[in-house]
Parts: sequence; C-alpha cells; structure tokens
Amino acid sequence: MSKKRVYASVEIADQEVRLVVLEIFESRYNVLRVERVHCDGVKNQTIVNEANVVTAIRTAVASAQAALGYRIERVLLAIPSVNVQRNNQKIHVQIEDGTKSIRLFHIQQGYAKAIEKKLSEDVEFVNVNKIVYTVNSQETMKLPLSEECTDFYMDIDLLYADKSTIYSYARCIEQANLEILDLCLDSYAIAQESAILVQSNDRPMIQLDLEQDHCTLSLFTQGKLMSCANLEKGYYWFIEPLATKHHLDSEVAYRLLQNLFQNKIEENDDVIIYIEQKEDARVEISSKELLDVCLPRIRQWIAEINEACAPIVKQAKARYVITGQGTSIPVLALMENAFNAEMSVYHSQTTGARDGAYVCGLGMAYAWNEVNRIHRNEKISVNNNELEESIDSIENRSTKDEGGFTKKLKNVILMENE
Repeated sequence: MSKKRVYASVEIADQEVRLVVLEIFESRYNVLRVERVHCDGVKNQTIVNEANVVTAIRTAVASAQAALGYRIERVLLAIPSVNVQRNNQKIHVQIEDGTKSIRLFHIQQGYAKAIEKKLSEDVEFVNVNKIVYTVNSQETMKLPLSEECTDFYMDIDLLYADKSTIYSYARCIEQANLEILDLCLDSYAIAQESAILVQSNDRPMIQLDLEQDHCTLSLFTQGKLMSCANLEKGYYWFIEPLATKHHLDSEVAYRLLQNLFQNKIEENDDVIIYIEQKEDARVEISSKELLDVCLPRIRQWIAEINEACAPIVKQAKARYVITGQGTSIPVLALMENAFNAEMSVYHSQTTGARDGAYVCGLGMAYAWNEVNRIHRNEKISVNNNELEESIDSIENRSTKDEGGFTKKLKNVILMENE
C-alpha cells in the first residue's frame, strides 16, 4: 500500500452534495479536490428525492475522478444530527493469555463489546464520542499499548443517530455504486475540524452549524458531544420575504446575504445593490430594503438561540461558535453583542477548502483517523493501484528532462549567474 492515504468524504447538505478528497501523508492533511453539486433532493434533513441525490453524488465523484486520475470507490459519509443519543459504558478487559501486557487485540475486544449494545429500535450506533482507559488506577486517553497489567477498564462514550435517516442516506451512497468506509455525525465531524471538542475541556461550547434550511445546535463539554437540537431556520430564512417578493433563487439570495453589512451596520447607505431584468419586470433591491428585511429576522434567530441555551449559559461560562456555510455571511461576526454569551465565527484555514461548507468533510477525515487507531483498517477511499500509478507517473516526470517548475527555476538562476 502507498504511504499516502487518500480519503473522500460526502456530505448530503441542504440543496447540495459536497465532496472533499484529501490525503494524509506523514500526519499532514492536504486537500486534493473539492466538489459541490446542486441538489433538490433534501428537505428538513430528510431525503425526499433519492434519484436527485444519487445523480448529484455521481456527478461530484465523476468530476473529482476526472481531475485526480483515479477512481473513488468508498467514502466517509456524514449523517445529520437527528435524534442523537448518548450511551456510556465501562468495559472490563482481562488479559487472560498470560502476557500481562496490553495489545491492540485487547483494546479491539473491549471496543467490540461496547458497540454490541442496542440502545433502542429508533437509533443506530454511529460514533465513538470519547474513550478513557484506566490502567493500574491511572487514567489516559492514549492507547495504553504494551502497558503491563492483568486487566484494565475502558470508559467508552458512544453516539447514536436516527435509524431511518442513516439508512436513507446510506442507500443513496450505495445507489451511486460506492462503498461506505465509515459513518460520522456531521456535528461531531465539524467539532473535530474546528477544535471545539478540545476547547470544551475547559468550558461548555455551543456549536451553531448554520446551513441554508436549518441550524443544528450542539453542546460539547469535557471533550464530548452531549446533545443536539435542530432549529428549522437556516440563513435563507433571514432573506426569505425578499426572495419570495422578487422571485430570487437561492444562490442570488445567498450572495445578497454575503454582501449585507460589510463593515458597520450604521454605515450602510440606501443605494441600489442588485439589479435583474426579468421578462415581466425589473428587479431593483437597495441596501436599506435588504437591511429592513434581514436584520429583524437575524435578531429573532439569535433570540431563539439565546432562549434555548439560557440554562447552559447560566450554569457556566459557555461560548458559541458558528460553523457551516453560513459563516460566509459577514454580518454574523458583527452581531456578537446580541448573544447572551461570548460568540465567534469559525473560518477554516485549510488550503483548498477555505469555505464553511467544507468543514464537515474535513472533520470526517480527522474523526476516522482517530478511531482507526483501534480499527487499523488499511482501506482507503480510492483505487490503490491507480493511486500508486499516479504517484509513480508524477515521480517519473519530475526526474526526467521534461521540465517542471523546479527545473525551470533552476535554469533561470543559472542563466542569471552566467
């Protein structure tokens, strides 16, 4: 197997399918390709048109394959945080083979025992939330391999999600002729990429995943996802009356929101900021009209969040973090004083995926890499033979006299020295 591990993650989001392909090489994460394909097959985080979703997945995968030069055969799949439930188990693992040393097999044994538990008929296991090992009365989150003992404990926190939702999303992947490498809750994946999980060890963190048609509120404390709730008001709701009045499509509405209050709210003048000539009418929208429609709705959205999270904020010094595609709307960063606790907007700095829409896809790779320390699954998302051929081809071109940037730069330097 190549030393480079390539993973592809799929998120079936509001109105679009997102694909992120990245490689992990010597602990470095490099984005190779991102794709976004419009899709009308999802409503309220439920698949309403499977055929449309499957077509969008195939289109995204085909485009990525054409650019990369190798096939994508299996993917990491994001599952919406619907009906999320937790279960904590303390597993006692005995080392009965006489070695008195912890091996990976023993950890895998404890893990398998924990996920056997059936929580209810409505949910299925999705993610390991957190694992704490107790060896010789000492707690650790690191794999205690080679530690000497006769037994140890695994405190395993598990996450479950809505069964019908999982099956409907998984069926779309299978209909697109892809395998599922692993599942991951979208809220958990986002928290991995944004480091919200780590920050929650010091204080409660409330993640606001703002998408077009919904916003998922997720509470993290002590390095764990504790609960999720969905608010059926996404960023499109901010501008919906104006979009309905002028018959604007969702892309135009999103661009208008991106240009709302670029600096300070009070500095916005009443100027025309959008013009469109339709067959039967001419559409003109001023900054004042946009402000008058959106600002009250944004404040109402924040007020609903404040009310829902008030008990958490009262108990501890919590912090809000806005994630998702809505982070590209600048006005949100200017509304921090409207929240009942400290608030920030997360912006990904990953080269090649600096857009809030890709945060979930990036986080799925982190989550998989974490749990794969136990699984030790050697499968990757792409065809391994084709990947190795691609790498060999690149290496051959770089060693031949065909040129390339490095060779050209070297020639320029030598010519200047002459």
